[in-house]
Amino acid sequence: MPVFFAAATEHAGVLLSLFLMIFAAKLMAEIFERLRQPAVVGEILAGVIIGPSLLGWVSPSEFTTIIAEIGVIFLLFTVGLETKPESILRVGKRAFLVGTLGVILPFIAGYFIAIWWEGVFVEAMFVGAALVATSVGITARVLGSLGLLDKETSKIILGAAVIDDILGLIILSTVSSLSTGGVDYFGLAKTAGLAILFTVVVGTAGARSMKLLAPRVDALRMHRPFFNIGLILCLGLSIASMYVGVAAIIGAFLAGMALAEPTEENHTMHRMTSGVTEFLVPFFLVNIGMQLDLSVFRDSTVIGLALLITFFAVITKFIGCGLGAWGMTRREMGQIGVGMIPRGEVGIVVAQIGLSLGVISKPFFASVLFMAVATTLIAPPLIKLFFSEDKDNDGVDDVIVETDISDEFTRIG
Repeated sequence: MPVFFAAATEHAGVLLSLFLMIFAAKLMAEIFERLRQPAVVGEILAGVIIGPSLLGWVSPSEFTTIIAEIGVIFLLFTVGLETKPESILRVGKRAFLVGTLGVILPFIAGYFIAIWWEGVFVEAMFVGAALVATSVGITARVLGSLGLLDKETSKIILGAAVIDDILGLIILSTVSSLSTGGVDYFGLAKTAGLAILFTVVVGTAGARSMKLLAPRVDALRMHRPFFNIGLILCLGLSIASMYVGVAAIIGAFLAGMALAEPTEENHTMHRMTSGVTEFLVPFFLVNIGMQLDLSVFRDSTVIGLALLITFFAVITKFIGCGLGAWGMTRREMGQIGVGMIPRGEVGIVVAQIGLSLGVISKPFFASVLFMAVATTLIAPPLIKLFFSEDKDNDGVDDVIVETDISDEFTRIG
């Protein structure tokens, strides 16, 4: 009996955590909607409020991290369903330039800030690496709620984020190798090559393969065959992408693109997947907020370091990615710049790796953590501001409405 009650208590604790996270997320989303601000910001702040920093009702755990990861996987899968491969290939050169400049400038800034703050070489490299990769899940969430995922600038942001992730992987692998005393150049080249090959092959051949397999999938006797095959493909490519070294969300995004042909099956899958996404994504956003520990900022020098790193994290992405879009209008360059600002869970993961290896001090760890959450909070209002004219031209009301993504799909396609 005691074992049974212990298990029941543990399960009740898990359910209570889920309840508090989803309730707080939706309550704060409603408040921010009424304040005419992006709901994403409210959902992240909900994590700060109920997390260890303030109320301490829910703490980050392996379970919350897993469900958050699943949430962002489904978010990027849904975004992929609205993104035809040819639309990404069409902006490929510009996306490559945006992604490359958006990696170089933040890395240099992070490195020299850490050196100026008397950090050692490897520590400075980790700080630079933490500023590199964009958390495209945040931008995708905001653009999806605005119904602007079909814009050219949105396609460039998505394409650049894939390139950004691969370059970030190479930098992180190099920095991690340096922290252990040397660099395995062969292993590094192998990982980078596999990541690039995987992305290119799945991104270009995936849609063609699924189009050829469509009649066979339709002949399956299971209920909702396309939806079920879509889920298998989403999770399968997410796992495959992790094995080749890139983030799981890249595989999920590519899986969505492979199924992006505007057919009746795609529309049905969109509608069904959006319900799963709407349930899971708040856990991803709340989990980011829960990572922030405000107690470390009792030291004024840590506050100064955190603000400095955050400022340069914002400005270098904005300038670097904006310059990568040179030749477009200034407003479009600004849209791409702000769309690449959020770091989210990516910056947090890099900081945690550095801390676990013992090569990054607590002040730098706390400052990078602050930067990751702060850039994620700063980006949505800026995205709304820079895309507001396009939204008004589309006849969408100025208030962000958290619509079902399937409704947006119907509107645009």
